[in-house]
Amino acid sequence: MSDNMTATPRAHSPKDAENPTPTLTVRNLKVTFRTQAGEVTGVRDASFDLMPGRTLAVVGESGSGKSTMAGAINRLLASNATIASGEILFGGRDLTTLTDREMRAVRGAGIGLVPQDPMSNLDPTQRIGRQITEVLKVHNLASGRAADARAVELLEMVGIPEPARRFRQYPHELSGGMRQRVLIAMGLACEPRLLIADEPTSALDVTVQRQVLDQMADLTARMGTAVILITHDLGLAAERADDVLVMFRGDIVEHGPAADILRNPEHEYTRRLLDAAPSITSHRPVRRAHDADAPALVEIIDLAKEYTVRDSAWGRKRAFRAVDGSTFKIRRGQTVAIVGESGSGKSTTARMVLGLERPTSGVIAYDGRNTAGFTAQRRFEFTRKVQPVFQNPFASLDSRYTIGATIAEPLVVHGVGTKDDQERRVKQLAEQVALPVELLDRHPHELSGGQRQRVAIARALALRPELVVLDEAVSALDVLVQAQILELLARLQDELDLSYLFISHDLAVIRQVSDYVHVMQNGVIVESGTPEEIFDSPKHEYTRQLLAAIPAVSV
Repeated sequence: MSDNMTATPRAHSPKDAENPTPTLTVRNLKVTFRTQAGEVTGVRDASFDLMPGRTLAVVGESGSGKSTMAGAINRLLASNATIASGEILFGGRDLTTLTDREMRAVRGAGIGLVPQDPMSNLDPTQRIGRQITEVLKVHNLASGRAADARAVELLEMVGIPEPARRFRQYPHELSGGMRQRVLIAMGLACEPRLLIADEPTSALDVTVQRQVLDQMADLTARMGTAVILITHDLGLAAERADDVLVMFRGDIVEHGPAADILRNPEHEYTRRLLDAAPSITSHRPVRRAHDADAPALVEIIDLAKEYTVRDSAWGRKRAFRAVDGSTFKIRRGQTVAIVGESGSGKSTTARMVLGLERPTSGVIAYDGRNTAGFTAQRRFEFTRKVQPVFQNPFASLDSRYTIGATIAEPLVVHGVGTKDDQERRVKQLAEQVALPVELLDRHPHELSGGQRQRVAIARALALRPELVVLDEAVSALDVLVQAQILELLARLQDELDLSYLFISHDLAVIRQVSDYVHVMQNGVIVESGTPEEIFDSPKHEYTRQLLAAIPAVSV
């Protein structure tokens, strides 16, 4: 299959009939980076056409060049990056030749952008409405009351309830799904001809993801907007894209209609991506037998957590029950998973098990003893036995510390061994998680996402815990790296007899790793069972909705 394959327009698209010329043409694009080790090529000889009204999914693991190529199209590259050669033709102009001022006029008005992380891309000090109206004002599309009215209309278009009220709120007052919708509203505010969506739903639950993508697809179809969807989720690419472009180490290795690429991949790398993608039909390769009557390492009994929150509409305080009557057990050597949407109570449950949140009521018993009655010394010992691994390793690793110092930190805090003992233990841990010893002198920013997550796992294992709480520990990783980390966790569990509490919104991953599954909705466990029971014969309507919302790789 040719790397320079041109997608065939859909016959049923009226926009295609009106305008058969491509919205975007990329020819022989090369992007390089200046580094201490010399010049590095991020994108090499990339060429493709994108027709009006079509969606192109660009897939590949971290470092493949997909986001670099998108950044080059929008001329938003890192300061050490250069477009070395090639053309980017949009609206009859080569974007590589435009001045910064000319390019600013293209962004937003001609090329919209929906970035990945709304909390990093929305100003926490500005109301939602102000941030949308600013886009309209910058491009001279509306001002004053007209801009306000248009912003409210855009919020309504992207499916945000009570848009006039949300217009006056701040980002932290909205859910993750709503914040992502705000970014879509901003990206489409000027009705651009091209929309670049860079991992727009990777942190969202499957039901919210479906709602957000449905809304985006409906709006872009109405406007005849061409879409570049940057994603590492092959199921998403299969379900949402007309065409798929696969990148590997800066090269386009495969490009064509989504159905052809995903049914009959020609390149070995594409086949590896497909093989690594978790599926709800996946099973854990080896699941050890567990004694159903064995004593529980952790027992949760009628656990509840209540917060006092301020109603943003009227400023009144009210009680909010985040977890409501949860009861379950975690046995030694077992993986217990909690799955549910954002706000379901799964992460609050994890924080209470870790001792980071105090329950409003109920019991958390560890090794037969109620943790609420622990003395300060006993609680300090408890933190050695129960360790966390969080979603974002970059945020949970101190950028000032070397990797070796980061892994050693728990040993230092708990006074375990001499300095020589600690150094030996750090090297042993690095070996256990397949982390090259030469990386121990580096800092977090010098490592890939998968390597950083290995560091987080090594640090969690430093004190030889009995229980590891993994809160969305693989949700931000590419499929190949995710598969490696899941295999690592399974191997460590078998070698060290670890117990896992696995928190995730990714049902395909849950099916692959868990021995027992609890489904949470609005703070309540609505269904429990083995993976086979939950996935093959779901009894609760909410579980069925979650399963129905999962994008499928098969097309």
